[in-house]
Amino acid sequence: MSTEIEKKFLVRGRDFIHEATESTDIIQGYLSSVPERTVRVRIRGDRGFITIKGKSGESGIDRYEWEKEIAVEEARELLELCEPFPVEKTRHLVQYRGHLFEVDVFHGENDGLIMAEIELTAVDESFERPPWLGEEVSSDPRYYNSFLSVKPFRRW
Repeated sequence: MSTEIEKKFLVRGRDFIHEATESTDIIQGYLSSVPERTVRVRIRGDRGFITIKGKSGESGIDRYEWEKEIAVEEARELLELCEPFPVEKTRHLVQYRGHLFEVDVFHGENDGLIMAEIELTAVDESFERPPWLGEEVSSDPRYYNSFLSVKPFRRW
């Protein structure tokens, strides 16, 4: 089993943009968005993926994750079966003091939301916070992408 350890933060401003080394458009939907198991379909650039994630562990930042690349045409077909609001975003990769931050600028029904994620190797791993990193929202289910596909940010 593969475990993902990830923290999420709101982002203040757009100062991170000039530090981004790569940017990719993503569209994703959820076949299942229940907390015990989410099943995500994603198109990232010209590649398709299906991902299954389990419920968060005690720390609130770790959980089981399984992902497989699928044909982009299959991903497009599966997106038609997903929850009502696909999550559309541009992901910017930003290196900061030895860690990679994935900064997502949301579009569509989630326009106005900017979040950063950092994957860690241990629940208690320390890292330096960039100046644009805001409030941590790792344990707030409203900021889970699966929640945003059912109740988008613009409808809060």
